[in-house]
Amino acid sequence: MKRLLGLASLLTRKRPPVGSTPADVVHGENKWRLLRYRRKERARFETPVLLVPSLINRHYVLDLLPEKSFVEWLVARGHDVYCIDWGTPSAEDRYLSFDDVCDRYLGRALHRTGKAHVLGYCMGGTLATIHASVHPERFASLTALAAPVRFSEAGMLGLWTQSPQFEPRSLVDGLGNVPWQLLQSSFHMLRPTMNLAKMVALVDRAYDDEFLDGFLAIETWGSDNVSFPGEVWRTWVEELYRGDALARGTFALSGRSARLESVTCPLHVVTFEHDAIVPKASATDLYERAASRDKHALHLSGGHVGAVVSRGAAKKLWPALADFWAARDAGSIARASGATSSRPRAPRAPRGKGAERGSRPPPSRGRP
Repeated sequence: MKRLLGLASLLTRKRPPVGSTPADVVHGENKWRLLRYRRKERARFETPVLLVPSLINRHYVLDLLPEKSFVEWLVARGHDVYCIDWGTPSAEDRYLSFDDVCDRYLGRALHRTGKAHVLGYCMGGTLATIHASVHPERFASLTALAAPVRFSEAGMLGLWTQSPQFEPRSLVDGLGNVPWQLLQSSFHMLRPTMNLAKMVALVDRAYDDEFLDGFLAIETWGSDNVSFPGEVWRTWVEELYRGDALARGTFALSGRSARLESVTCPLHVVTFEHDAIVPKASATDLYERAASRDKHALHLSGGHVGAVVSRGAAKKLWPALADFWAARDAGSIARASGATSSRPRAPRAPRGKGAERGSRPPPSRGRP
């Protein structure tokens, strides 16, 4: 009976308050905005954190719900947190270039934040990696969170883009921006039974109000998609997915070579065991090839989204990320406030199931 009442409540339950951590827009241009989250007290850490989400998903996955928000948790911990909201592209954005987004827009965000700890999630991690390879001086550190760099290891998405019947240029010429419906359907095809599994879980836990709130928040975010600017998508598919140009060392950003070996800042590469969108083999090449002397790899259980926003993420992933930044903070504010976690120490991975020590690289996948 309690399950039935819970399911019935979905008809009248209020829309979840996603993305509700207070923030100010400190820079805006075209459709994108740079948000700076408000703090009640002075930051404990000197170096800000810049969050770079995927270009085709809303930024608030990192600020999902009150008391279940990575952003809110970071702010409460004493970090000065910024996040890029890429906004919603319209027809005129079909000619927006990859250089516009990855070099100019991301560069302006870093100009506004100053030298920052940058966390790039999924496609945002690829953008941040490419930018760091060309402008390493702008990064206090780089965290690549489920970010693809070797697209020949990109699983089913990689195989689909290799089909000779798939013509990215013709699609962009005909449609301009790539419709979000097309993008969303491709992700659903990766796990055809996903919606059924979600419904089973919903029925099984419909008695739990906390679960229902979280379920609706994830569904709100998952259904709130945006289209992909046409020329950016064409570069993404033709040069990265099909040409594997980043792994091969042939990719260029604004005419400058963008090589994984040119990443020199402190580096944190995070992968997930059940990630169907970005398999581990697609992400760990960055760890193996970056020139960073201070680099760390962390492999956890979970999937592409759940491992970032779940209750388990708050216990394992979030503290691991925050500890990584605290250990590499510029230090004056943190030390003055007595934050012991900001004292410099050798990089070390959290112990426990699913974690790897940063001193041991993942198994090599070879070189191009």
